[in-house]
Amino acid sequence: MKRLIVLVCALLLSACSSTAIHPAAPPAAQLFSDSSFAAASADVGADQILAATPAMKRYVDEALRSQRDKPPHRALFDALYRRDQLKIEYDSATTRTAAQTFEARSGNCISLVIMTAALAREMGLQVQFQSVYVDESWSRSGSLYISSGHVNIVLGRNKMFQTGYDASAYLVIDFLPPADIRSLDARPIDEKTVLAMFMNNRAAESLVEGKLDNAYWWARGAILQDPDFYSAYNTLGVIYKQHGDLAMAERTMRYMAQLTPSSTVPLYNLARILDSMGRDAEAKTVREQLARMEPNPPFHYFNLGLKAMEEGQYFKARALFAREVERQPGYHEFHFWLALAAYKLGDLRLADKHLKLALENSTTRRDHELYAGKLERLRAEGIRLRGGRGSDPD
Repeated sequence: MKRLIVLVCALLLSACSSTAIHPAAPPAAQLFSDSSFAAASADVGADQILAATPAMKRYVDEALRSQRDKPPHRALFDALYRRDQLKIEYDSATTRTAAQTFEARSGNCISLVIMTAALAREMGLQVQFQSVYVDESWSRSGSLYISSGHVNIVLGRNKMFQTGYDASAYLVIDFLPPADIRSLDARPIDEKTVLAMFMNNRAAESLVEGKLDNAYWWARGAILQDPDFYSAYNTLGVIYKQHGDLAMAERTMRYMAQLTPSSTVPLYNLARILDSMGRDAEAKTVREQLARMEPNPPFHYFNLGLKAMEEGQYFKARALFAREVERQPGYHEFHFWLALAAYKLGDLRLADKHLKLALENSTTRRDHELYAGKLERLRAEGIRLRGGRGSDPD
């Protein structure tokens, strides 16, 4: 599934965990500032994340255990993939608990994994969470840039019925097609890490919504849940920055940078924090280090393309957006802006192609409906567009 990472121009909320380093830095408790934030307006505890509701238990008893002709793990697997049963719709907008995902029949990969684990445990099945190695992908929400990772879950038969290793006794549940899963490497992760990922995602979502108090308590909870889940420190640092607690933001981001010395994300955030503190020389030094580590960061060509669009340089913008599409072909917004640049140039065929790709790669209902509407309007104007540039499809 897809998890959030946030960068502050760029807030990084990642659901990937790294090998523990434990550098000489302040312990987690010294990175908290509880008195600076009001109480959360929603429950931010871990107790309910994996809890099964009475409705879920009834579903297990009535729809799954009744399938005597197949092993229990196969019955659950089939239910998750068949449209006439559970079939969860992918929606990256919200990270849901097991109960919320079951009720909504919608969620992101963490949501799917959590709901599957809750149902599997009701059936007495073994579960193993996995972090999947995928190419890093980025998206954005306003001024926040978000990096996505991927997790899935392996179902095993009830231990009572196992005698030795049997490959058929294990099934992988994933939003990705089976052929794609087989080509990817994965590593086992603990339940505490999955819970930390969930809480970190909720922190990111609260941050995007401007609910900084909730965001703080979710990020704090993620760190306490799994201190070795490093992305939560970065999320906490961004929250401090957005809240105006710049000294705490700097302390937390420097700690994150020590934890992940090869990552550019905390350095990007640190540079922004130093800018806000008026420490221009230090910010410049950090940016020079960043330029050596990553000359063309995520969204580099995209942001140049946006500038070119503002200046009416549509040929240049089209070329820049095309470079971002080449780097990350699965991100819908790159395709949308490439379509818009093509539209401005009167290239209806290219505009149609990339609006379709934006639609196909959208990850929320809202974006899907947005692109579907734009594509419909673009096609309705097709005849007029061939004779002139026309009006913007918005």
